[in-house]
Amino acid sequence: MTRFIIRLLINALALGIAAQLVGPGISYDGWQAVLIVAFIFGLVNAVIRPILTLLTCPLIILTLGIFTLVINALMLLLAGNIAEALGIGFRVDGFGPAFFGGLIISIVSFFLSVFVRDDAERTRAA
Repeated sequence: MTRFIIRLLINALALGIAAQLVGPGISYDGWQAVLIVAFIFGLVNAVIRPILTLLTCPLIILTLGIFTLVINALMLLLAGNIAEALGIGFRVDGFGPAFFGGLIISIVSFFLSVFVRDDAERTRAA
């Protein structure tokens, strides 16, 4: 449960940073919206992303993995559309902002995950 909360907070922070850096292309109304969208984004990544990755495996191989950036953008765009449909104050205004937002989220999440590891991972790494 602690790991889930940590991942949720990492995603929320990454979403907030992406919204600040991308500017008007990604917007939100308060940190409550970002936390809710982080949960939605996590669900979308857990359920839909593996299916989409499997279906686009030839493209991922052909582009040497760069197509995963497109998948990241589509997952962010989908999470933004779900949030907008539910009336949560979070918007992603098209593929371009979603692409750059997905790239920023991936980078921020990676670095935060490196610094925030749980005890089980630390004992395995040692």
